[in-house]
Amino acid sequence: MNDLRLKIVKRAVKEIEDGMNVNLGIGMPTIVANEIPADFNVLLQSENGLLGIGPYPLAGTEDADLINAGKETVTTVPGSSFFDSAESFAMIRGGHIDLAILGGMEVSENGDLANWMIPGKVVKGMGGAMDLVNGAKRVVVIMEHVNKHGESKIKRECSLPLTGQQVVHRLITDLAIFDFTLNGMVLVETQEGVTVEEVKEKTEAQFTVAVELAVKC
Repeated sequence: MNDLRLKIVKRAVKEIEDGMNVNLGIGMPTIVANEIPADFNVLLQSENGLLGIGPYPLAGTEDADLINAGKETVTTVPGSSFFDSAESFAMIRGGHIDLAILGGMEVSENGDLANWMIPGKVVKGMGGAMDLVNGAKRVVVIMEHVNKHGESKIKRECSLPLTGQQVVHRLITDLAIFDFTLNGMVLVETQEGVTVEEVKEKTEAQFTVAVELAVKC
């Protein structure tokens, strides 16, 4: 993982509170499991049927039967449980997930999320994201601010197929943190060393700046 992605992950960990049930999406969000403080009582849920995910296993200790939704080997914590997909999605659809941290391809200024496919490319399926954005109590999206061509991934309107409309509560990128409110998209923090002007320059979406803008690591 490069430094920019690690910065995003470390900021995302601050969204997790002691006692939460949390679902981590495929990709960058799965790394969050390694950064959760050891003294936190947090249960990580995977929609493929595991509650109580631990950190990634050390080399040579992997168990091929213990995987997350991204087919990566994981560990379990004391008290973890296994169940079928129906039970897993009942947890999600029933509102029992306090926080979902998901990756994103695009986010619009009104909180729309596109994160499950790029037209013309082979995809395994939509996964559980469409259920998570509607069932979790809070949805935090983490992604890089611009794509490999330097184009903003934070759009006026998403150009990719949507996962959900007006479902994102907070967006964390390598440059900034935004909240989505009834009054629109609000810049609430900038990452260390990043100016508001730089964020504006690299963001297609329209947003306002919080009155008391915090600058955090």
